[in-house]
Amino acid sequence: MKFYALCFAFLISIPVYAQLAVTSSLKSYKNSVKAHPDKELIDIKKAIPDITLDIRYATTNNFMKEVMYPEARAFARKPVVAQLKKIQAALRKQGYGLKIYDAYRPYAITVAFYEKASNKNFVANPAKGSKHNRGCAVDLTLIDYKSKKEVQMPTPYDSFSPAAAADYKNLSKQVIRNRDFLIKTMQAHGFRVLSNEWWHYDFIGWQHYELLDIPFKSL
Repeated sequence: MKFYALCFAFLISIPVYAQLAVTSSLKSYKNSVKAHPDKELIDIKKAIPDITLDIRYATTNNFMKEVMYPEARAFARKPVVAQLKKIQAALRKQGYGLKIYDAYRPYAITVAFYEKASNKNFVANPAKGSKHNRGCAVDLTLIDYKSKKEVQMPTPYDSFSPAAAADYKNLSKQVIRNRDFLIKTMQAHGFRVLSNEWWHYDFIGWQHYELLDIPFKSL
């Protein structure tokens, strides 16, 4: 509760952010979903029970070094989750699975990230908002389906290293194969990787979804 109060203080103290249209009313969100069912935020774990969650921002194991989410949950718009379900099914046949680090992110959290992050290149500018705020971005990696161990990737999640770039070359052949396999799989199902973050994928068509600041507890 204190955290969201702090984020609200950020919003009203920086005028440029207030110029952005952000849906913070639960009633407005529900009316939008009633008119356009695809805009519903779906609980990913409930929709895909065998998917693995590692919601870092619900812990202190993240680049902020503090708990940012009150609950370790992951949501995304209905079409996004539908595609993730297809991806999980395709990967399962090859012995892999998805691990989700982050998905829908309330706008207030994006403000807090930007205010506190030392490297602004790795956080969304609140003046524009984030695809995460639209429920149309997911941060994820590959795991071995049986052991649940992460497949080796170029960097840990949320690394600020140059090696986090989706096309970084100075890596072992196996790591490049792993990363490129993930990218290719996601792209085949309607996602595009962020150039400087191999783990971040934006859903094609994100422009059709509003920026949201609906807290997890309301979902």
